Amino acid sequence: MEIPELGNRILKHVPPRWISVAERYLQRVPMVRERLAKETDAMLAEMEGSLKPYRGQVSTHTRLPEQGRPREEVLREMEQMNAREQDRWKEGYVSGAVYHGDSEHIDFLNRVYALNSQSNPLHTDLWPSATKFEAEVVAMTAHLLGAAEANAGRAPDEHICGSLSSGGTESIMLATKTYRDYARAERGIEHPEMVAPASAHPAFDKAAHYFGVRMIRVPVAADYRADVQATRKALSRNTVMVIGSAPSFPHGVIDPIEELSELARERGIGFHTDACLGGFVLPWARELGYPVPAFDFRLPGVTSISADTHKFGYAAKGTSVVLYRGTALRSHQYFTSTEWSGGIYFSPTFSGSRPGALIAAAWASLVSTGDAGYREATRRILETADVIKRGIRAIPGLHVLGEPLFVIAFGSDSLNIYQVMDRLSEKGWNLNGLHKPPAVHLCVTQRHTQPGVAERFLADLRAAVEEVRANPNEKGNMAPVYGMAGTVPFRGLVSDLLKKYMDLIYKV
Repeated sequence: MEIPELGNRILKHVPPRWISVAERYLQRVPMVRERLAKETDAMLAEMEGSLKPYRGQVSTHTRLPEQGRPREEVLREMEQMNAREQDRWKEGYVSGAVYHGDSEHIDFLNRVYALNSQSNPLHTDLWPSATKFEAEVVAMTAHLLGAAEANAGRAPDEHICGSLSSGGTESIMLATKTYRDYARAERGIEHPEMVAPASAHPAFDKAAHYFGVRMIRVPVAADYRADVQATRKALSRNTVMVIGSAPSFPHGVIDPIEELSELARERGIGFHTDACLGGFVLPWARELGYPVPAFDFRLPGVTSISADTHKFGYAAKGTSVVLYRGTALRSHQYFTSTEWSGGIYFSPTFSGSRPGALIAAAWASLVSTGDAGYREATRRILETADVIKRGIRAIPGLHVLGEPLFVIAFGSDSLNIYQVMDRLSEKGWNLNGLHKPPAVHLCVTQRHTQPGVAERFLADLRAAVEEVRANPNEKGNMAPVYGMAGTVPFRGLVSDLLKKYMDLIYKV
């Protein structure tokens, strides 16, 4: 066993707080700091070329041109870059990212965007169409996720309601802010906490960081679903929200939402179902006979849901829906200002001005696809996912994590799975590397339902496995990075690396 590996194994048994203290101390030592900077800079230098492939090939701007460039010239340059980038996702080489991708659908949404490019729902008097579109997207999504059953026999102010956001992260952050403020106003909680399984999306950590909510992560069970008993033990008088995923991003499994939401309901705590991935798949999966446990407002303990229209709702990028059980809860999401010298001001979400064109595109996608269109798309996706799951399980050395529907995570007990991912990358695939445990996942979309794509993926995966088995000591390009990020005990080092990576993204 090599010294770094031995050190990592030993440090796994050291309390995280001690490791954090040791890390801060070590980073103050000049020799250690210089060595870390050298290693980080070398790693980022290797990545810079792939991040900035257009250097020297198209024009670069660090200041406004003295005279504006001809519009046709600008369009030609953008078309040149688009042509280089679109083949991989169009041909189904990418996990998630583009969920529909059909040219006719894209052209339709582009026409919708053009018609509404100037609209802004901040100005409700100028663009009442934008508020019509938003209200109807919210209503259609709510109906899809159990609003009819939840609303039955209840007063209108107790009906399922919501708003549009810019994406799943904003929906999650809005829900977190809402629960924090509701708990402060109604329960007097000044030190709020949220409880989430280890697999819940890091957008919840981001929300906790932004809004001063203490995040309490609990482990997942052997099936990668949230551990109900661990969740129960983590609840306290300061808990303002509990979280479950339908499905989780890493492993594609649905948490035991019914049991988790009942834990919350019994204690008067809010429960949020993160259905950003599954909101526009699971309802039809259930109709098609797939095993989909209850996850939405049909469960009395579920008090909010996030569902992304820009994923399997097939809208243009930049919209999601956040739903609440009643207007009293939603009101804590809103912001109003009554004393400003510029007049009264209010906004339902974080942004003031919002792109009415994206709201219109979400509405257009929903009404043009319709119930039958979503059902058929879901059928194709799930049938393709079944083919891929069977194919992975048939490859010696690989196994599928849990029992997923369409987000398929796979790992290996005998191979370095990140090396397998590297080999697949060399063959054109763009997949997601996972940690704890090491794994790779493929989120199946309509692009993968095209003839031959699933078969091509499985053939390339088999070849990649054989290549790694025959050459286990070849490090590859990203395998060392994923391996380091997943095993190094000093998490601050990983965080610093990610921040420098983001700095690199902003480098011209």
